[in-house]
Amino acid sequence: MWFDSGRVCLDLVATAGPPEGLRDGAALRLWLTGAGLVPYGTPLGGLGADWPAAFRDLRADLRTLVRAELGGSRPEEPALERVNAAAAGPPPGLCAVRGQEGRLVRELSGRVDRAALLAAVARDAVELLTAPADLALLRACEGDGCTRIYLDTSRGRRRRWCSSELCGNRERVARHRRRAGAARSP
Repeated sequence: MWFDSGRVCLDLVATAGPPEGLRDGAALRLWLTGAGLVPYGTPLGGLGADWPAAFRDLRADLRTLVRAELGGSRPEEPALERVNAAAAGPPPGLCAVRGQEGRLVRELSGRVDRAALLAAVARDAVELLTAPADLALLRACEGDGCTRIYLDTSRGRRRRWCSSELCGNRERVARHRRRAGAARSP
């Protein structure tokens, strides 16, 4: 999974793939942990078959809203209404407890609730979409066929790819092959 977009809501959008990143409960569990919404080792006994579908639905609305912002158009009102409704819910409660090594670690207080986790992601999206400074950093990857969106926090604000290791490397290899092919041509 990919967690280099700069925001949890954009990390969720990146799960659209291909391949589909939220195909089942196990994949969603990995994403929730990797995105930092659920601390590693947190029991997710309530994670049902309906959870991945709810996160995919939120992802579709987030993608619609973020793409509209990138394109300078008005977002679709139903998508905005659904994200706002999800954001209105209470986020998961956090607490600090002593871990096995004696350091404070973060845990969720109480039962893990799907609506609370969706609220945390939706709130992150509302914060992003209403912060002009963050919106100014919003970029779409220039990699061939890549649809990822990220915040460009690089020093010169000239980042072109979602990941230098993935899309950037593919682009550099393709450029090298084009130059090598041109040099071999008579």
